[in-house]
Amino acid sequence: MHLGVSESMRECEYSQISTRSSTPMETPFKKKTPKKRKWESFPGRNKFYCNGRIMMAKQTGVFYLTLVLILLTCGLFFTFDCPFLALQLTPIIPLVGGVLFVFVLGTLLRTSFSDPGVLPRAGPDEAADLERQIDVANGSTGYRPPPRTKEVVINGQTVKLKYCFTCKIFRPPRASHCSLCDNCVERFDHHCPWVGNCVGRRNYRFFYMFILSLSFLTIFIFAFVITHIIIRSHRTGFLNALKDSPASVLEVVVCFFSVWSIVGLSGFHTYLISSNQTTNEDIKGSWSSKRGKDNYNPYSHGNIVTNCCAALCGPLPPSLIDRRGFVHLEAPQLVPPPTNGMTLYGSTQSQQSHVAAASPLLGQQGGEPVIVTTASPVNGGPLPGGRPCSSHPTSGDVPPPPQAPIHPHNYGRHHFLAPEDLPSPPGMLPCSSPVGHGHAHGAGFYNPASQDSLHEDSVRGLVKLSSV
Repeated sequence: MHLGVSESMRECEYSQISTRSSTPMETPFKKKTPKKRKWESFPGRNKFYCNGRIMMAKQTGVFYLTLVLILLTCGLFFTFDCPFLALQLTPIIPLVGGVLFVFVLGTLLRTSFSDPGVLPRAGPDEAADLERQIDVANGSTGYRPPPRTKEVVINGQTVKLKYCFTCKIFRPPRASHCSLCDNCVERFDHHCPWVGNCVGRRNYRFFYMFILSLSFLTIFIFAFVITHIIIRSHRTGFLNALKDSPASVLEVVVCFFSVWSIVGLSGFHTYLISSNQTTNEDIKGSWSSKRGKDNYNPYSHGNIVTNCCAALCGPLPPSLIDRRGFVHLEAPQLVPPPTNGMTLYGSTQSQQSHVAAASPLLGQQGGEPVIVTTASPVNGGPLPGGRPCSSHPTSGDVPPPPQAPIHPHNYGRHHFLAPEDLPSPPGMLPCSSPVGHGHAHGAGFYNPASQDSLHEDSVRGLVKLSSV
């Protein structure tokens, strides 16, 4: 039947239907996994600056007082005393003072801004497993378990390892939990508010060099300020010398009241380094001879020089908390919808795992994609303005029912097939013959009449024929 279309049709074109669906319903939800720095979720009470590069304690007010006292005293000394001393004595005095000041400031910032040796806390799984092992080992069945300790032998001396209920770990030897920072610190010495941080294994040497150099700087400033006042007093008198240089008077007062504590602290830590002890061990008397003749320090090398080299010149251990690392948060993913018992015909098992949510009307036969053609307006007739489409053998002997003619205005447009218009998978159908409901299907293939729960929207938009 000629429908008045003057343009001749090309050969019958076929469109290949992909078994991989791209609908939002069937595609897994993929989103960039958000990243978060570990210092942002750090469980302790520390403060972090410069994106986790600087780590300090929560209480930093005394640290700023230390910094102001050092800067103020040295600033007054270099401004009012050094010019006079350089002219009257030697220009080496301000040079030596400048070197000491830079060294003191560098060691102070290195002590305050670094990780003192914080031990990472146990994860949930690790903590639960450790708790179970402790309960089984102690035979704990009541409400309160026995004391949780372990004993290890170090250089012939028995050392107890205590369990930290906050960090959920057995603390290594010489480690302790800081109550102010709420962290277990390796080789914990003490918490120093003057530097605004704990003093542990990773920053102890810098702390010792800070207090030692600060002692020399304080003595240096105190001595040369007194020299300045004495030289002036010989010329104009003592009272006039004090009136001419009031900044020197302020420096003398500050240095006089601070030099005793700083020098005493330096001497105490020199003793601890020479015996390879920590402040925590010395206060508790862990290795005191009062506890028994057999009680000795297992960490001492027996030589003062060796102990000093081990504390000050040994390799610096790396940080264990990786505060600038990333914590990967799991992004939510949509679960593919159930297939309601519908199977994909002709697809392999590996393909079915990827397209489990795809429409059951789309599949493959023998590993080849299903070919769907446009229907001709008349059953078995030629296409308008072109050659008749070649017929292909069908898989059954049941004649297909007649199909309603397609309106002429529908030519050249994209249109969709209803479930009853889809081809039968066993063979290739002639493009002029629609599929009937009575067509025989092989085992394992989809039967449109047997799926009452199939919605028309699941098919609409999935099967699209190529335009002619």
